[in-house]
Amino acid sequence: MSSFLYYALPALGGYTLLSLLFLRWPRLLHVTRNPAFRCQLAAHRGGSGERLENTMEALENSMAQRSDLFELDCQLTRDGQVVVSHDENLFRQSGLNKNIQDVDYEDLPLYREELEVYFSPGQFAQGSDRKMIRLEDVFQRFPQTPVSLEVKVEDEKLINKIATLVKHFGRSEITIWAAEKNSVMKKCHAANPDMPTSFTVIRVIWLLLMYYGGLLPFFSIRERFLLCFLPTIINRTYFPSSCPAVNRLLAAISKRLIMRKSLIRHLEERGIQVVFWCLNEESDFEVAYRLGATGVMTDYPTALRCYLDNHPQQPNQSNSDG
Repeated sequence: MSSFLYYALPALGGYTLLSLLFLRWPRLLHVTRNPAFRCQLAAHRGGSGERLENTMEALENSMAQRSDLFELDCQLTRDGQVVVSHDENLFRQSGLNKNIQDVDYEDLPLYREELEVYFSPGQFAQGSDRKMIRLEDVFQRFPQTPVSLEVKVEDEKLINKIATLVKHFGRSEITIWAAEKNSVMKKCHAANPDMPTSFTVIRVIWLLLMYYGGLLPFFSIRERFLLCFLPTIINRTYFPSSCPAVNRLLAAISKRLIMRKSLIRHLEERGIQVVFWCLNEESDFEVAYRLGATGVMTDYPTALRCYLDNHPQQPNQSNSDG
């Protein structure tokens, strides 16, 4: 036993020191990838707190606030048009209880006159523009604006149409694949491997296991973006479970696991941008940027622009873990 400890303890100590060294200075092992753009201000659903979500009016309003990124979701109509919509079913948005895939694009209903802001319960957005738009319309109107496209279902037809549109408009470097499921992300990446990807749920779990096991500095990471919820918004504006007790537990565990400055700094040093969603209050902006996040995703781009103008952020800030 003593001989085992004689060799094991120095080996463990050496491993720990190397892990800490490369965690703090990952450029000693990895070449930092230069991003095509940096995202400090991302407009959730195009800025759904200030105008009706996913409308051209919302996107125009967000661009007026110098948004760096539109966060959008895509669905496919019956006649094969890729439309920008968070929901698969039209009822919440329009009152029509039909799935988008069962309606032709020209027959899609208008949005309701006002919609509740999902991450600001009790708050409602209005706008003069109530028309659902196609992804093609977004690309034509904002050819240079980065977009994150979330695909929620394993629909190869939808994925391939998105990939074709991105290639057609020559914007692979500034259009992000986003998906919760690994199986969906694999199909997305296969359809257009030139588009940067974000972490899926399984890959976030892998990331955390590697970080806490000290192995993260020694592995390559294919993703370019970590689009992650801020744990402190659970029970205030984000309710992942219908059970309050479960939400409290999730908030405590996720806060302990995710809100680590050394992890975020390590990802930033390797060219992986960390963007926390969906934050609508200045106190949450402050928490995210204090952690060293690249940016924030919000329903209120005007409020976030005001915060950023008053609190300029420095890229690649050096922060020590707390």
